[in-house]
Amino acid sequence: MNTSNESHAKAQSRKVSFIKLSLRLFGRCGLGAVVFLTLFIVPAASAQEAAETIRVRTRVVFMDALVKDKQTGIAISDLKPENFEVFDDGQLRAISYFTREGQARKPLAIVMILDLRDDGAGRFLKREEVRKAIVEELAKLPPGDEVAILAINLNSVDDKTAAIRNGKAMWLTEFTRDPAQFEAALARIPALVAPAPETGETDASKHDQKNPAREGSASVMVNSDADKNATKDSSEAKSKDNDVLETETIKGKNGAVITRTIRKDGSVNVKRVSKDGKVAIQLDNIYDMAGATRDATHLADEKRPNSQAAIIWLSDGIAPIFYEDRDATEQILLRQNAIFNTLTVDMRTLYKFLLPFGQPLIGWTGLSLAGSAKRLAQQSGGEAVHVGRVSDYGSGLAKIIGNLTARYSLGFALGEQEKDDGRMHELGVRVKALDAKGKQRKLDVSSRRGYYLPKGDADQAAANK
Repeated sequence: MNTSNESHAKAQSRKVSFIKLSLRLFGRCGLGAVVFLTLFIVPAASAQEAAETIRVRTRVVFMDALVKDKQTGIAISDLKPENFEVFDDGQLRAISYFTREGQARKPLAIVMILDLRDDGAGRFLKREEVRKAIVEELAKLPPGDEVAILAINLNSVDDKTAAIRNGKAMWLTEFTRDPAQFEAALARIPALVAPAPETGETDASKHDQKNPAREGSASVMVNSDADKNATKDSSEAKSKDNDVLETETIKGKNGAVITRTIRKDGSVNVKRVSKDGKVAIQLDNIYDMAGATRDATHLADEKRPNSQAAIIWLSDGIAPIFYEDRDATEQILLRQNAIFNTLTVDMRTLYKFLLPFGQPLIGWTGLSLAGSAKRLAQQSGGEAVHVGRVSDYGSGLAKIIGNLTARYSLGFALGEQEKDDGRMHELGVRVKALDAKGKQRKLDVSSRRGYYLPKGDADQAAANK
């Protein structure tokens, strides 16, 4: 013990002597002599400090790819990195990250969005056997994977604190893997399903043709001359400014402008003005696919940032949305690397009959009545599964979840010279594999079609001028 103390004291004494010598040299020879002396005496410390100041900027683009046999539709899980080619804006990229089923992967953060319209998917979700099949499949989730359930297009909700978007939607449960919570959440559905319209399956004359959104409280306003309504819109805006929580403006490629206004009571108004400004269409108090997808991706990003976000949209396929809003929703999915999937039930006979005529008639308004969910699935690399019988719900959901877990995770590094330009970069995946006879296998590959780099500070400042 004494020897250790004496060694420590001698070391301290040497440090003090060095400091005194350095001060004397500084006074006589200036700072240069001190620096020269220090370089020889403490090179290790300087090298360590230099190493600690090195900054390495590594950016990796990740994507999931689902590979299926083209004939059987069965997922292929035995491929290797050399079977894949990844293209970024047509440029072949070297794969620097690769995992497959059975290896370490991100846990899933699944958001199920249930359309409870009784003239849509709600008429099936009211049935106990359908809800039971869904719970049974969710209970089979691998460890680490979780599910949140969002119900939309509700009947009146007594618990206003639990409702969002002015009673049009509510979270039945946030992320969990507890089967008891799944069962309790889905058990609430029969009381939340809006009543069916009083119309026969084939009686088109009684159908509400004025409401393409199929929302009882939504209204559609069409102005042949938007300028005549400018004064009216301005006065209304002034009276409601204090109620506005958030406003988002989206400009489409064709020049049309979408304005989404979210108010403090949770209601959402969506207005579309044509390129020439002469046609304006407004949907009041609506909670559409765009709003539900925004809320789902936001919840996943906030609550489960280290998980793979995946959305399962359960509806009859009818989901009115402006094309510009659909494209903006697609951007959100690509930016968040969220996988959009659809589980589509049979459409009512009346809607099957009217849809081929209704879409062309309403197309001039820029509104898509159906098909947008399938497009979002294709663009984000997800699955579109149709169910027609009660027994199909469990197997359909199992197929989507199974294919989410059977994906390959690929990644490539960006170079230091590549700018954060803020634009979308197109992604492509090519897979080549031989069968037992040495012939090329016929495969289907699903993956997100692009990614966005954040806009650099200089570019952002220039854009804001």
